[in-house]
Amino acid sequence: MATNIGMMDSAYFVGRSEILTWINDKLQLNLSRIEEAASGAVQCQMIDMTYPGVVPMHKVNFDAKTEYDMIQNYKVLQEAFNKLKIDKHIEVNRLVKGRPLDNLEFLQWLKRYCDSVNGGIMNENYNPVDRRIKGVKDRNPKGSQKIPKSLQTNNVHNPGSGDTVGLDKASGFRQGKTYAAAGGTNSSREVQALSEEIAALKLSMNLLEKEKDFYYGKLRDIEILCQTPELENIPMSVAIKKILYAADAKESALAQAEDFLSQFTTAEAEAGAEIDA
Repeated sequence: MATNIGMMDSAYFVGRSEILTWINDKLQLNLSRIEEAASGAVQCQMIDMTYPGVVPMHKVNFDAKTEYDMIQNYKVLQEAFNKLKIDKHIEVNRLVKGRPLDNLEFLQWLKRYCDSVNGGIMNENYNPVDRRIKGVKDRNPKGSQKIPKSLQTNNVHNPGSGDTVGLDKASGFRQGKTYAAAGGTNSSREVQALSEEIAALKLSMNLLEKEKDFYYGKLRDIEILCQTPELENIPMSVAIKKILYAADAKESALAQAEDFLSQFTTAEAEAGAEIDA
């Protein structure tokens, strides 16, 4: 199973949309932004779904808003990693800040790991909604059991279900219509401004995707070149592959490659000196 995944692994080229779709489909959620998973609750349930019962879901706070509460979720996740002997350091201090890139990279790693377990086939008997609700009830037996909007199930449109989450969302929709009517022209301007902002963000995202694909293609060409039979064993190719295939190492991959080349150069120089002697 993939615990150490190099930064050039294809896992880190999975886009945000695919990650969000994966989370929403597997856990029946309705996330629209990567930052909404910054609390660590989603990651805990993904591991719980992959290894049912390993994560004490009653300790997972889906309504975590403060960094303190989020850190508690990541402690639960780290304990699960330790129990499963998953060698992965969690950059908690960076993740709880809600930075999209940091959270995206961790979710990309998590997706690759979960996909490597049983071929990515999850337990068919696992009900993510019931598991979340049970965890909330166990944590707050007498308190509020409301799950935040971003973590509500994405199939709440059944009119006959009587589900309180669905009623809350329906109520919110009706209120939204009332406020929209009262807002009039101001609301229309806000919608137009937001639409323009979304269009600009989509354009920026497309450009970034193209840039990513461009550089990934260059790196892939270098990898193929280094794998050719005539070149794969020469020192420079070996050094380059050390950088390309480096996992989330604590040491710099560049430093390791330079050290390898330095050792080879020294050994070659000593061999030449012996021949001259």
